[in-house]
Amino acid sequence: MQWLYIWVGILVAAVIIEAFSMQLMTIWFAIGAICAWIVSVIGGPVWLQWCVFAGVSVLTLILTRPIALKYLNPKREPTNADAVPGKEGIVVAEVRPIEGIGQIKVGGQIWSAKPENGTEVIPVGTQVQVVRIEGVKAVIRVLEQKES
Repeated sequence: MQWLYIWVGILVAAVIIEAFSMQLMTIWFAIGAICAWIVSVIGGPVWLQWCVFAGVSVLTLILTRPIALKYLNPKREPTNADAVPGKEGIVVAEVRPIEGIGQIKVGGQIWSAKPENGTEVIPVGTQVQVVRIEGVKAVIRVLEQKES
């Protein structure tokens, strides 16, 4: 009779932990506890209750977790900013880091820019490469000029 209460306790604990974590960490044990509780209600021996608890918990974890994660954690959609690093562009407004001004054109879009080294003034018409995006500014480096 005491196992009826133990399984209910495990069920409640698993549900409370799941409610606070929202990470699909313990819901599988809650399902296993329900099944073990049912076995306990119909008079199954303790060893069978534990086997049902462990088996159902592992089985539901293996079978449903990948599906649940697919729907609960959809893939992040890339933005325009994700596509810019690594691309080449041209300076359209002189980049002056001291004043915090300058713009580049990359892929038809105008971006505020600052130099990677933080001090270099980059004149209009210079070919640059975007190193990364910081906030709303492209961090750039000057491309080496090819000899003709």
